[in-house]
Amino acid sequence: MKRSLAALALALALLPAAQALAQATPIEVRKTNGCGCCLAWMEHLEENGFAPTGQDMFAGLLVRFKLDNGVPPRMVSCHTALVDGYVIEGHVPASDIRRLLAERPDAVGLAVPEMPLGSPGMDQGRWREAYDVFLIRNDGSTEVFASYEGN
Repeated sequence: MKRSLAALALALALLPAAQALAQATPIEVRKTNGCGCCLAWMEHLEENGFAPTGQDMFAGLLVRFKLDNGVPPRMVSCHTALVDGYVIEGHVPASDIRRLLAERPDAVGLAVPEMPLGSPGMDQGRWREAYDVFLIRNDGSTEVFASYEGN
């Protein structure tokens, strides 16, 4: 009886964590091996309700993956993710990914080209460069989806 009660108490204690995990949005991240900023971006996603999984790729294959999935060369960054039918290129904030998934535009996905300091995964204390998050349209054109000020 004591074991049953202990097991029940443990199950009830773990229930909130299990529910949070079940509600986390899966996102597949393609990156190069050992990239610290990619791992930091994945941590940012996890802290914001996503369940990232990483797959390491050789640099040339990763570039081919980006291009094959509709990322224009001028939008390329260090990692590429797939989430619910969209491509996420670079250090896109989790809040912008959530907005994309809520609004569901007819588009390839979002991109933050290059690697701006202060973007998620590129944190440098209080220092932040101004940067834009771009919506990539199906025809390869882009438009600003969100903007972040620098300091």
